[in-house]
Amino acid sequence: MLKDVKNAVKIMEIPFYNGTKKQFMSTVVEDSFQKKTKQFIVTANPEIVMATKNNEPYKQIVQSATNIVPDGIGILLAAKRKKTPLQERIAGFDLFMDMLVYANENNATCYFLGATEETNKKAVENIQKQYPNIRILGRHHGYISLDDKELAEEISTLQPDFIFVALGFPKQEEWIDSYSNLFQKGIFIGLGGSFDVLAGNVKRAPEIWIKLRLEWFYRIALQPTRWKRLVPLAKFLGLTIIRKI
Repeated sequence: MLKDVKNAVKIMEIPFYNGTKKQFMSTVVEDSFQKKTKQFIVTANPEIVMATKNNEPYKQIVQSATNIVPDGIGILLAAKRKKTPLQERIAGFDLFMDMLVYANENNATCYFLGATEETNKKAVENIQKQYPNIRILGRHHGYISLDDKELAEEISTLQPDFIFVALGFPKQEEWIDSYSNLFQKGIFIGLGGSFDVLAGNVKRAPEIWIKLRLEWFYRIALQPTRWKRLVPLAKFLGLTIIRKI
């Protein structure tokens, strides 16, 4: 369960970490790495929260995470509407980048699971070039079955410090929930499409769009097919406005 539940902000029964990214890196990531403990981190946006509302088993998985960070302006707006404002949006991709920097500085071991074979390979190659001190123990594409315990056992024998899982939700959280018990330590985090960005397949929004909290709009402008993802966001905001939940 959430480490600091007393200070968490609940949105639709999902308890969000309330602090800055810098604080999260220090008190959660760095602390866990140094003490060799386990962390299950969910980077939750409105889409994920709405998925938990309609899927009880997935909701229980998300709630079982050690930390849930607010990835999405909609989460911050909902918290503000409840008069329990969150300090900062912690974007999953930004947290991923900070973890890579920290892993590089500390010669940490990492495993990369997710995306297509081509994307995974390219992303890991780029990571190795940019962060040469990271010890990459392995990688695997994301076209796997959740029942593939053999792969999970293979990864667990490596005992990596960081396990980056980019299978998309809910699969990435389901995989972590199913197999993290095989590991003695490790920081597990679901990262959606982050490998695509590092592989150069997807361009991230310019800094000005991110600062204006319009990264979501930039993505839709580049990929109009993503407009369907606005539906759960609209429903989420509607519920938070009407019910303040």
